[in-house]
Amino acid sequence: MSTQTWKVLVFSHRPEVREAIVTAVGRRPAPDLGRVEYVEVGTVADVLYHVDSGAIDLAILDGEAQPTGGMGLSRQLKNEITNCPPIVIAVRRKDDRWLATWSQADAVIVHPLDPLAAAETVAEVLRSGAPVAR
Repeated sequence: MSTQTWKVLVFSHRPEVREAIVTAVGRRPAPDLGRVEYVEVGTVADVLYHVDSGAIDLAILDGEAQPTGGMGLSRQLKNEITNCPPIVIAVRRKDDRWLATWSQADAVIVHPLDPLAAAETVAEVLRSGAPVAR
């Protein structure tokens, strides 16, 4: 069992979406991982600040965020941030998963969030730091 604390950024302009993501993933997404400390942000400027700081282990971005969606933001981060942390995109429809390929996201979770699937996806990404095929 790990005692490491993972810093996970959750981005959405809607507080209720951030809360749903945090609740679904939980404070410990898998028994072999340490606890998760969430950094909840509602603006792109805050995402850029925290990701650029190098202190974020994983970012979960709302694909439906306004005015800038998580998919476009994911692509920007992957192309502009050296050593960009892994990114998980939360989408509203399963059919939107293909857009995550364009966004260069490492994994996708789908609303309504299934806590088991969301936690397992996040755990896999944290374990590997590499893309998770879904």
